[in-house]
Amino acid sequence: MKVIGVGVGRTGTLSLKAALERLGLGPCFHGRHVLDHPDRLPLWEAAAAGRTVDWKAVLAGYRSTVDWPGAAFWRELAAAFPDARLILTVRDADGWYASVQRTIYRMFGDGPTDERIAEARRVVPGLDIFTAFHRRMIWDGFFAGRFADREYAIRAYEEHNASVRREIPPDRLLVVEPGVGWQPLCAFLGLPPPTEPYPHLNDPDRFWARVDARVSESRR
Repeated sequence: MKVIGVGVGRTGTLSLKAALERLGLGPCFHGRHVLDHPDRLPLWEAAAAGRTVDWKAVLAGYRSTVDWPGAAFWRELAAAFPDARLILTVRDADGWYASVQRTIYRMFGDGPTDERIAEARRVVPGLDIFTAFHRRMIWDGFFAGRFADREYAIRAYEEHNASVRREIPPDRLLVVEPGVGWQPLCAFLGLPPPTEPYPHLNDPDRFWARVDARVSESRR
């Protein structure tokens, strides 16, 4: 494991995943890959229950990780992979909350549903299991069942970021804000920056387009 993304969902994590893979640090594990490894779900559930797990087994085959569920276990991952560099993706709290509310909270939490969400839950294999896990780990765990309480959710988000900054040595941590491009990331990793623009994959429309694509794929 070379890079551990410790920023929570909807902070540019999917863009960071694409960037790391472009830099040769992939495959990069992202929350969506939980569905790709149903055999590893018991390991994630054990971790969520506070039990000790073999993180090398959980993330076998990957050279980097971003987003939830890994971000919820950043302390454990930092200890399990002491040579890995850590990257904290951040954005303004108001924009972050609005983005989560419009996307992953609706899809996997207790947010309002519609026919698109209902169809995805009907036809995508394993999505029901993943949704149940997502709710236990993120909405009931990280947010203590209080994501709908905007003030509480933002406080949890800000406390997470503050804890990372406080506990990780500065020479091991990079904080990435939106729009900074390749230079800080590549300087931190000691790699030459690519010539193409830094990826931008996290807007809500792209999120729902990926949901639609997964539904279409599952119906073939």
